Amino acid sequence: MSTTRPTLQGTFGMASSTHWLASGSAMAVLEDGGNAFDAAVAAGFVLQVVEPHLNGPGGDLPLILAPAGGRVQVLCGQGPAPAGASVASYTGLGLDLVPGTGPLAAAVPGAVEAWLVLLRDHGTKRLADVLKYAIGYAADGHPAVERIGGAIAAVRELFETEWTTSADLYLDGGAPPKPGALLRNPALAATWRRLLAGSAGGTREAEIDAARRVWREGFVAEALVAAAARPTMDTSGERHTGFLTADDVAGFEAGYEEAATFTWNGWTVAKPGLWSQGPVFLQQLALLPDELDPTSPDHIHTLVEGTKLAMADREAWYGDRADVTLDALLAPAYSTARRDLVGAIASFELRPGSPDGRAPRLPAAHAGSVPATAGSGEPTVAVDGSTRGDTCHVDVVDRWGNMISATPSGGWLQSNPVVPELGFPLGTRLQMAWLEEGLPNSLTPGKRPRTTLSPSLALRDGEPVLAFGTPGGDQQDQWTLNFLVGLAHRERVRGGLDLQGAIDAPNWHTDSFPSSFYPRGTAPGSVVVESRIGEETIAELRRRGHDVTVAPPWSEGRISAVARDPESGVLSAGANPRGMQGYAAGR
Repeated sequence: MSTTRPTLQGTFGMASSTHWLASGSAMAVLEDGGNAFDAAVAAGFVLQVVEPHLNGPGGDLPLILAPAGGRVQVLCGQGPAPAGASVASYTGLGLDLVPGTGPLAAAVPGAVEAWLVLLRDHGTKRLADVLKYAIGYAADGHPAVERIGGAIAAVRELFETEWTTSADLYLDGGAPPKPGALLRNPALAATWRRLLAGSAGGTREAEIDAARRVWREGFVAEALVAAAARPTMDTSGERHTGFLTADDVAGFEAGYEEAATFTWNGWTVAKPGLWSQGPVFLQQLALLPDELDPTSPDHIHTLVEGTKLAMADREAWYGDRADVTLDALLAPAYSTARRDLVGAIASFELRPGSPDGRAPRLPAAHAGSVPATAGSGEPTVAVDGSTRGDTCHVDVVDRWGNMISATPSGGWLQSNPVVPELGFPLGTRLQMAWLEEGLPNSLTPGKRPRTTLSPSLALRDGEPVLAFGTPGGDQQDQWTLNFLVGLAHRERVRGGLDLQGAIDAPNWHTDSFPSSFYPRGTAPGSVVVESRIGEETIAELRRRGHDVTVAPPWSEGRISAVARDPESGVLSAGANPRGMQGYAAGR
């Protein structure tokens, strides 16, 4: 099958992301002598400007990095719950779920801190050298992509009646920006310039640490804490203040962790740990049979059923400071017992396992069934006013062999009112924690809410060869699983890593488990498939009992990927054509 675009190949450097301006900025940094980490930081800050409906400086960032000749590590930019954010403090307000918007849903912002730590420890450029691209697009403007206008239109009434600071920025003359209209954010440009001015002087590393202090203890922190203290309309239908304090912001530092890994058919996949949904990907791999034909209905059925089992374990066992070990969840005997649960007919039950013989515990209650809808990973606003945000992604590899996969998200324009003096809002990651005591993902002061953000890096024989990821919330580790399995199949059949072919292949997802996003709905037995999968496959899935929704032909998955052949040094990249926004660049 022909692909929508070529798989790019070269030897100098490759970048792939969810927006062409971010990929182009990453390449500009590589051309200027920077490495993959410098390039990723520049792209990350650009994404905050050009995809404000998908991420922002007030959001979150997990990333996986593989320095040339070094070990793979996770850098966590997922901030924790504020010290005052407990189950009791929310239920005392009459809430049974953390709202999907507003300051009550705000964790400590972590994305900027993580980008700065990455630049300090692994980059070569000064902060001004990588920030200039984002400052330029914020100050001088960038052409708005169609989906920005759609996201703003969906929350227009809220902006006009309640979140007026957001209306001031995003409703030009009372209307959302049209596709291609120049969108500026002078307040954000001023924030970055002020950050640079307050940290100038000294060595490169000292300058970056000074910027971190300004962010965490200076004017940015002061404005964010003041914003959290303002009564704000949220999805509960009431105005609430949040719990974020100056001590919360000052106390968070991005930190390194060992990656969670699993080896499947010669691929060792590295993911963030149990504070994320990343290990779902590893559990799905552990449940796969040895041989699968990606073109068959049996393949999709098997992967969907394995996803349901892994997601059930996510609900019962995953969380920050989880008391289950990844070794127990990936133990061969445990995986075999779980694999034996995959039958010929679709399951409509949530069936967590019992690692180490312990009984699982699921949340006692969550919202009732919601329909599986095409494009459900996109930012939407439901009838009840709730919003769902999405995510960005960027991968970079350079000529020295440095490689990185990063999934910045949160702090999107639908999450909270814009802080006018800063040009961006707080995030809403706390909506993923449960207001029920004793669960691994219960809302707990100082704990990270379990995130859906899930960058990926894969090795062969200990050598990093592939960095990949996608936006999509709960769908991330479903779309990327199908990508990797398809990539491996194509390599066996055709030879070489056909990145673009695996990205372009028809994809799917299931919502047969509690959503991570407010109002935490579920659609038992559901599977959403792209129509390109074909009528015969759709009919067979329905015969097997799946509740199939047929989505438009290019609606499932937004994967980016870069790769490096350790023997030849040849680099490659592919990007998602869905949505007409993601692009790869390289030479």
